[in-house]
Amino acid sequence: MTGKVIIVSAPSGAGKTSIVKHVLQFLPELRFSTSATTRTKREGEINGKDYHFLSVDDFKKGIKRDEFLEWEEVYANQFYGTLKSEIQRIWDEGKTVIFDVDVKGGLNIKKYFGDKALAIFVEPPTVQELENRLRKRGTETEESLRKRVEKAEYELSFAPRFDKIILNDDLEVARAEMLQTIRQFLDEE
Repeated sequence: MTGKVIIVSAPSGAGKTSIVKHVLQFLPELRFSTSATTRTKREGEINGKDYHFLSVDDFKKGIKRDEFLEWEEVYANQFYGTLKSEIQRIWDEGKTVIFDVDVKGGLNIKKYFGDKALAIFVEPPTVQELENRLRKRGTETEESLRKRVEKAEYELSFAPRFDKIILNDDLEVARAEMLQTIRQFLDEE
């Protein structure tokens, strides 16, 4: 038996992770799907909680064994994906899965689950504001920052393909709109 899934996607720096963390505090029926990645672990991140950190080799083996619902090579040898076992674990708890994934991954998950999925796109007010947010993180080199901004400009073109677009110009307003949107979807039969 499968349940519903909530997909939250956005360009890096748009605020999706902050919004998802907020939503999880108020909707106990949701469980966060921890993505797998080959990127380097950032300070304070915990394997299995923030991400399932895998080597490039292990990730590629998982692809061959069809262990991923979706995956993408975002940058050269930097993979992100959703493990099928993670979704099943959450459904086995009787909870609804919420994903915090990149735009292509979000659209792939929506295609897979169809009407059982709500796909939400978190939009930054401007590309310049997105760049400012990424700079404030202090986790990017100039080159990686440039790549993320270029990718964000491309990803913004996919927003109309999502079920709902939430503008994150004011974090509190975006959080409230996200909560309302998800509650409405969960209440539908």
